[in-house]
Amino acid sequence: MKNISSSTAAQTLPTSSELTSKHWTYDVFLSFSEDDRNNFIGYLYCALVKDGIRTFTDKNALSRGGRIGDELLNAIRGSNISIVVFSKSYASSRWTLEKLVEILHCIKTGNHTLLPVFYHVDPSDVRNQTGTFTEAFARYEKLIPEDMERIKRWRAALTEAANYPGWNLDSFANGYYSTLSSLVLLDEFSNWILPLFGSAR
Repeated sequence: MKNISSSTAAQTLPTSSELTSKHWTYDVFLSFSEDDRNNFIGYLYCALVKDGIRTFTDKNALSRGGRIGDELLNAIRGSNISIVVFSKSYASSRWTLEKLVEILHCIKTGNHTLLPVFYHVDPSDVRNQTGTFTEAFARYEKLIPEDMERIKRWRAALTEAANYPGWNLDSFANGYYSTLSSLVLLDEFSNWILPLFGSAR
């Protein structure tokens, strides 16, 4: 399995001792586009839970005004790792982008780790807001022109997050992962993430 890396990446993958250095409410906070909830996210969530990894995934699709509520803030801040699944529709939700901003804030202010997963999207599209990300931001600039500072924060968060080492599904099995059984996908993901937790699982 190939990892995404960059000379500007803000982190290296942590050791198991670093991940277990404090008490966490959750092992993983899972961030994703609502459009992906019933496909890849379902497999991903099963892989985590199957291996005993305490995973938070919000049950509600919307939040008033696109703002993060206290429950989500506490879940992000109380999680050891955030797994962010970037897809073509990831930037279509203001709420999802606000979560990403908070995740990166937690990295800067505490002991938090980001592991990005690129699902049907090239990391450069996330990093540069090209492709479907261009469409999403053109819509935001039209809908909320009075909130350009907020939009700039979203762009900066995407650029920063895309530089973290992670899992690119287009590199997995030479792009033919869609033909693989769900069990193979679950096993491959477990092989990637479980060593991070070491004997703590």
